[in-house]
Amino acid sequence: MPKNNKKIEKIGIFVDVQNIYYTCRQAYQGNFDYTKFWNVATKNREVVCAYAYATDKGDIKQENFQNILKKIGFSVQLKSMLKRKDGTVKADWDVGIALDVFEKASQCDTIVLASGDGDFGILLDRIRERFKTKSEVYGVRELTSNQLIGPASDFIPIDKKFIL
Repeated sequence: MPKNNKKIEKIGIFVDVQNIYYTCRQAYQGNFDYTKFWNVATKNREVVCAYAYATDKGDIKQENFQNILKKIGFSVQLKSMLKRKDGTVKADWDVGIALDVFEKASQCDTIVLASGDGDFGILLDRIRERFKTKSEVYGVRELTSNQLIGPASDFIPIDKKFIL
């Protein structure tokens, strides 16, 4: 225990990589600084788990980015792109993120979620009700759903200080 006998907060980190990538590009024409995010989110806290959910495009640029995430401390979860009959592609991690958050919530004091997707709002309500787990949401304010901000215990806007 620390000198002041205060319990160290246990956190789980979950990053919706595609959502963060596109919202940061749209709002700031830049890339999210995962190292800065890690340093802010983990300060004086114990990391129980840290997952970054990304798509597997099979190119070297993506592999290099994934290796950077791993060096920071993330476990990178990959999903292949699904090609539809009409030629469009999709790789949606929402269910996977929700299941992992729900499975880890009882081990954490706080869930840190980086996303702007309002579909996760019900998940934050549920982990608070079921496990008494708090939640922090990091998202680009103007591109983050109020359905996600409302249920969050705390909302931290991704602003220029989080952009490379």
